[in-house]
Amino acid sequence: MDLGLKGLRAAVTGGTRGIGLKIAETLAAEGASVAICSRNAEEAKSVAAALGGQAAATLGRGVDVADGAAITAWIDEAAVEFGGLDIVVANVSALAVGNDEASWQKGFAVDIMGTVRLVNAAMPYLEKSKSASIVTIASVSGREIDFAAGPYGAFKAALTHYTQGLAFSLAPKGIRANTVSPGNTYFAGGVWEDIEKNNPELFSASLALNPTGRMATPQEIANAVAFLASPAASFIYGTNLVVDGALTRGVQL
Repeated sequence: MDLGLKGLRAAVTGGTRGIGLKIAETLAAEGASVAICSRNAEEAKSVAAALGGQAAATLGRGVDVADGAAITAWIDEAAVEFGGLDIVVANVSALAVGNDEASWQKGFAVDIMGTVRLVNAAMPYLEKSKSASIVTIASVSGREIDFAAGPYGAFKAALTHYTQGLAFSLAPKGIRANTVSPGNTYFAGGVWEDIEKNNPELFSASLALNPTGRMATPQEIANAVAFLASPAASFIYGTNLVVDGALTRGVQL
């Protein structure tokens, strides 16, 4: 299936590692122009340069998504560089699981306001696009209570609500908004590798919950994001696509 992404222009937050990197690589492989950001500016530039072999055009910049002015500057630069913007993917999370006030503040600033500011910055460009799409990365922790209950789970649930509200309000403009909720996703340097090394009991217990016997790969999540972001999903608005290998048992009605 041709997803229709060739020639479109995308911006992905946190696009240098894990799920975000695979999203950027997948969009680039489909022929989209891809802008990525990371708190590490050199890393972002290096990854963007590597994407250049497939993408129509690339841009990598150092951005803290908790900084609204920095997000806006990055989006504006990408839109000028690419001649517009069609897709934004809000991928960054603070991964805040502590119950202290600092964790709540960090989760709100990054997961919620980082997404809101990304969408607001991109809106003038999305309104001019004929293939406008917003994809937010939530989590199964936003659907069920697990060990990440607290700021992480609460804000992921809020992201899903926010995104569905965007879908309803922006549908008359032809701007689609959808969520992807990954299950536990394993990659080198990621949180689950760290848990495997430092908390093997939690890792084993979490792995045992999945009837597939494994965790997701970042590429499997990226495939779902690329589809929802693409014109191939042109009549999908406000869905929460769960990619978890049957980990969660709640029924989406």
